[in-house]
Amino acid sequence: MRKKMAAQQTLKKDFETYGRVWLRDAVSQADLALFDTATAVTAKAGQRMNSSPALDIALSENSSTMAAIRQLDPNAVPVRTVSFNKSDKANWGVAWHQDRVISVREKTESDGFRNWTRKSGFWHCEPPAFILDQMLFVRIHLDDSDETNGAMEIAVGSHAGGIIPSAQAETAAARYPTEVCKANRGNILVLKMLTLHASKPAKDQSGRRVLRVDFSSAQLPAPLRWN
Repeated sequence: MRKKMAAQQTLKKDFETYGRVWLRDAVSQADLALFDTATAVTAKAGQRMNSSPALDIALSENSSTMAAIRQLDPNAVPVRTVSFNKSDKANWGVAWHQDRVISVREKTESDGFRNWTRKSGFWHCEPPAFILDQMLFVRIHLDDSDETNGAMEIAVGSHAGGIIPSAQAETAAARYPTEVCKANRGNILVLKMLTLHASKPAKDQSGRRVLRVDFSSAQLPAPLRWN
């Protein structure tokens, strides 16, 4: 028990320092099969995933994924899931940026919530930084990933810089070490929400599937609700 607690404390300390931690081989084979089933209908490069029997089980409280996330935040719950698949039909690159947007059920004006947009039938907005600080940016790798198939790159430690205007993102990212997020199937990468990240188009277009799941332990101020 002591070793387990010490390992969790080290994990949390590294997360606060570097803004990212790797949970290697964290997803069980059974849960990977469920994620495969849940993403089989995904047709777009980045598509919001609705509830489905397979996805709900794979992200349920007793799943291997939730057990892994609980090491960092015992109160976090999934609030948005997006499926990505780089392939010959969808091969994109993304410049350095932060993801600062959340999805909510209804548009309700509230202090600090701004830049409202309607995307794919859902309301999105940029919340105050204290909400983002209570969130986890989680990537569940369904395929091996490296430089050849467009692995994500992160500016390690950049979360500490706070909110960075889009026009300054590339310059800010250059101040930090760059890590190419090489992963094997079943690996989980957990990031601080304000981590600067980018990706290049894949050279090998055989396919690179990743599930992005945003987790939060924050309650939105009423009447705002997570969607």
